[in-house]
Amino acid sequence: MAESIINSRGIVEDHEGDNEDTDDSNLQVELNVFRAQWMSELKPNSGSNGGNRGLSSRAADLRRKQELAREEKARELFLKAVEEEENGAVYEAIKYYRRAMQIVPDIEFKINYSRSPDPDGGNENDMDGEIEDLLAYFHQQLTLQDNSLKICVPEVEMTQMHISALPPEVLIYIFRWVVSSDLDLRALEQLSLVCRGFYICARDPEIWRSACLRVWGRSCTKLVPFNSWREMFLERPRVRFDGVYISKTAYIRQGEESLDGFYRAWHQVEYYRYLRFFPDGQVMMLTTPEDPLVTVPRLRSRNTRVESIMCGHYRLSQDTDNQTKVFVVVSKRKEEKVAEYQRNSRFCRRNPAAPETEHSFHVGLQLSSGGRQSFNKLNWIHHSCHINYRSTGETVVTAFDLDQMYASFFFARVKSYTAFSERPL
Repeated sequence: MAESIINSRGIVEDHEGDNEDTDDSNLQVELNVFRAQWMSELKPNSGSNGGNRGLSSRAADLRRKQELAREEKARELFLKAVEEEENGAVYEAIKYYRRAMQIVPDIEFKINYSRSPDPDGGNENDMDGEIEDLLAYFHQQLTLQDNSLKICVPEVEMTQMHISALPPEVLIYIFRWVVSSDLDLRALEQLSLVCRGFYICARDPEIWRSACLRVWGRSCTKLVPFNSWREMFLERPRVRFDGVYISKTAYIRQGEESLDGFYRAWHQVEYYRYLRFFPDGQVMMLTTPEDPLVTVPRLRSRNTRVESIMCGHYRLSQDTDNQTKVFVVVSKRKEEKVAEYQRNSRFCRRNPAAPETEHSFHVGLQLSSGGRQSFNKLNWIHHSCHINYRSTGETVVTAFDLDQMYASFFFARVKSYTAFSERPL
């Protein structure tokens, strides 16, 4: 007699009634329980009740041990079925599912999927809890040879020189190229996953100290309250350099009335603001109606030729209220100013001099974190235009009201910005 069962993973399992392994194991358990009960009944009642209790307790222990053994066997079969299913071997997975559920019908509800079996068969007691100091643990695991630290060991024999033959100083210098002048610490963290030796080199304090100095300058000479330079770089608020901050603004405005006065058009206006920060304190700002798919690749280099882009510098400021603010000052490039002045001037041939006024825009933003990413949001707190008249030296400041037209900036990571390394850290 055959029956079909659909388990929680959506796989149809065909159960056959003549599985010898399952029947034998069940019969063996029942036989052992019967023997224990039979032996307890053969004992005279005058002996003592303690012997009966001992036999019953031993029988209960035996039942528990056998139930645990059956559950462990079913667990192994079920996990093997899961592995076969993930590899695409559905037919093999069905056989393992069937065997596991014949031993323990509800085995799928007794498995902790977050815990996977140790593939190396190592000592589970050593890794039950998280290692508090993984760096010190890896230092202990690495062996010393010829009074020099072995960074790693080749898995197979090689005819060429292996990277493990390099001194740690040379390898750390290579890691500085990985980080590059763009401070791609994400690539360094990924590189640390290769092996224990790379993990140790990627935790070199000088690399993280150099990165902190590039971001905060002389204001980060002390580690307090952080325990390491790496912890400071990861937890202290800062702007991100591996992408661009984007703000989208959309509104509806009323259009002109038709000639016959029958209707009036309404227009939906959408435009974007882009902010690209660099580790050396420079920043680029662009306002355009073009979609990010078109604009973002053009902002990869600070020497971009995008029209109407404004360049300048920024600085980070942390007030007493523990709020990190970003102050940006941008203006048009000099060559664009001269070209625009010559296009608008009627006497550009007679007077090709530079314009007499300089416009610069001052922007204040508050840095915050939202969602799963850190430091990925910038909120407007100030925006003004400064007009400097060269002839008189006077500066006129015009502050703008921050209304709904000033949408927050959200960070978008761009892989191409850190795909190449031009200079080491």
